[in-house]
Amino acid sequence: MESVRCLIIGGGPAGYTAAIYASRAGLTPVLYEGMEPGGQLTTTTVVENFPGFPQGVDANQLMGDMRAQALRFGADIRRGTITSVDFSEKPFRLVVDGETEIVAEAVIIATGAAAKYLGLPSERKFRGMGVSACATCDGFFYRKKDVAVVGGGDTACEEATYLANICKKVYMIVRRDVFRASVAMQEKVKNTPNIEVLWNCNTQEVLGDDSGVTGVRLVRKDGKVFDITVDGFFLAIGHHPNSDVFKEFINTDENGYIITEGKSTKTNVDGVFAAGDVQDPSFRQAITAAASGCKAALEVEKYLMTK
Repeated sequence: MESVRCLIIGGGPAGYTAAIYASRAGLTPVLYEGMEPGGQLTTTTVVENFPGFPQGVDANQLMGDMRAQALRFGADIRRGTITSVDFSEKPFRLVVDGETEIVAEAVIIATGAAAKYLGLPSERKFRGMGVSACATCDGFFYRKKDVAVVGGGDTACEEATYLANICKKVYMIVRRDVFRASVAMQEKVKNTPNIEVLWNCNTQEVLGDDSGVTGVRLVRKDGKVFDITVDGFFLAIGHHPNSDVFKEFINTDENGYIITEGKSTKTNVDGVFAAGDVQDPSFRQAITAAASGCKAALEVEKYLMTK
């Protein structure tokens, strides 16, 4: 059984940043990247809003550079997924891919959150080519163009009103005849002239060609099928934090996001910290994830100094 001082779970901006800081602090961290090295960011193309890249940066390049930086300082980065944990006593016990056991003095959970998709083959086909789950990340590419947003909750209304400031027209595809959003968010949508709500509609297919998304095929509740022409298709039906494996020991909110103490990254288990989207239901940005990864590593360093 292998023993490590600092174990980092997750290979996105939070995990890689934590590995950079932990390595520079001499904590010899081991990082398991999980099933999606690079995290959610790798599902997009160019990142326009990460500081330091005035022309934007390819998402995979950005994640690759973060990974390389962590390796440069001595992080031990491995492929593998944590499949079970035991945080009931110290050192903490974890199992990788159902077979390899490892014990750790401190753990940083940076497993991220996965955007919920409709599950359409065409949706997957055009992911990164007009299909997006982050208006803040990708809205800029659709300036003065027509786009669609799927969803009827607060997130969908927020995404739609954000895009309305950038795009020529925003269609909201809502499967019921009412919003689930708060009254305040509903009023914002109603008072935004370039948002058109398509009630009682479900997405049947995302349409496109070699250049990307060109439209969406919808079906109304009454069975009528029709197409709309758009350049972008935004999912806003929620996210699922990748926290299930930890829930026996770690406190989460009603949606599964790990609860941390105040402004820190500390969880309810002393020695276990959480960073990035797995504990952030509000911002879900690469830069905020990276910042919390930094915080987690600094807190682990302080924690281990007292042991």
